[in-house]
Amino acid sequence: MSVTLAGQLVVAISSRALFDFEEENKLFESGDDRDYMRLQLQRVDAPAQPGVAFSLVQKLLAFNRGDAPRVEVVILSRNDPVSGMRVFRSAQHYGLPIQRGVFTRGASPWRYLKPLHAHLFLSANAEDVRSALGAGVPAARVLPHS
Repeated sequence: MSVTLAGQLVVAISSRALFDFEEENKLFESGDDRDYMRLQLQRVDAPAQPGVAFSLVQKLLAFNRGDAPRVEVVILSRNDPVSGMRVFRSAQHYGLPIQRGVFTRGASPWRYLKPLHAHLFLSANAEDVRSALGAGVPAARVLPHS
């Protein structure tokens, strides 16, 4: 049986909104890809701490208790695939059934919103939120230290 998204709310969220990657993000924004990936690889088995939107994601995914899934959360991140491993392992650690994600390695991720069938995009990156809104996808900025 093929998987369908019919009738589901699809929420795309940045890894930094879901998990507290502020320390890692400082290194990422410095432009040193190798040091950033090395740090994430060193921490790949260490679950990231919950981020500002973590409790919202838990609440959204709680709608899936029952017969048919109603909400899918997908990761849409400027991070690299190495960081993606840590994101998915962290999600698994916390019992979050997140199965899809796109990691753009620094490129703006808004182009993936429509192929992912996202109805909403949540990100800590203001530029990405503006780009999503410009593409006609509802989006909101979450503040990591709120």
